[in-house]
Amino acid sequence: MAAVRVDKSSGAAGAAPRLPEKRVAPFWTGGASACVAAVVTHPLDTMKVRLQTSTTNASLVITAANIIRQEGLMTLYSGLSASLLRQATYSTSRFGVYDTLKPMLGTDEKGNSSIMAQLTAAVAGGFIGGIVGSPADLTNVRMQNDGRLPPAEKRNYKNAVDGLFKIARDEGGLGLFRGIGPNVTRGVLMTASQVATYDAIKQSLLDTPYFNDNITTHFMSSTLAGFIATTVTSPIDVIKTRLMSAKPGIYESTADAFIKIVRSEGPMALFKGWRPAFVRLGTHTIATFMVYEQIKSWAFRSQPE
Repeated sequence: MAAVRVDKSSGAAGAAPRLPEKRVAPFWTGGASACVAAVVTHPLDTMKVRLQTSTTNASLVITAANIIRQEGLMTLYSGLSASLLRQATYSTSRFGVYDTLKPMLGTDEKGNSSIMAQLTAAVAGGFIGGIVGSPADLTNVRMQNDGRLPPAEKRNYKNAVDGLFKIARDEGGLGLFRGIGPNVTRGVLMTASQVATYDAIKQSLLDTPYFNDNITTHFMSSTLAGFIATTVTSPIDVIKTRLMSAKPGIYESTADAFIKIVRSEGPMALFKGWRPAFVRLGTHTIATFMVYEQIKSWAFRSQPE
């Protein structure tokens, strides 16, 4: 996602051609990449949601064992259809807006975007993605959390479409956007700390004589971006998950959820599920950007100069 410098990539084994910053990848590239990553990481996402909605301090291993023993192995893939729908809406929007807007904000003589341009594009992309992806995210969280609820409280959504229909029917159209506040906030923080950070780290590595635009650089950049994004978004992710999975009336607002969680469980509860979140988001970030770079490279090669 950083600028192309032909001199560093020419003749390098396994190196992808450095691609011009002014050329924009197809709008759907990020969404397609994130969907591939979602299939790989969905069980980890399910465990993360269970940990975040729990008031106990069970470990990742214990949580996974309990889910498999009590509900079956395939429960780890509960809500996969909603997760794919979420990525198709949320990630397509945030990546598409980011990649479209970033070059419009200007580049330097090397074709690199400034940190400010990257952050501005990330905020815009995350804001729009958070809104567009909110209904699917709500459905995803509820489907993943359904297994731990008593039988009388289970929502029993058959799939993402069934979940969206039942939410709209039972809670009204606005019910589809329950938790949109923290969802948009998370979208902004996630895109800034993940996508813009990936760009900045990759650009910094490529500005040294030691790295080329290849898989090694993509892997290192995405791993660091995943670590930073997990830490930055953990508090708002916990609040978002609690708001979306709770019965109506439990939390009045994002601020109310924050106060109640900290008051009853302590401030570290805002980082509940960090380890599975990092394992999941780190893996998801690596997979997303590895696929993303390959799709973008293919798309750029097929475009006229």
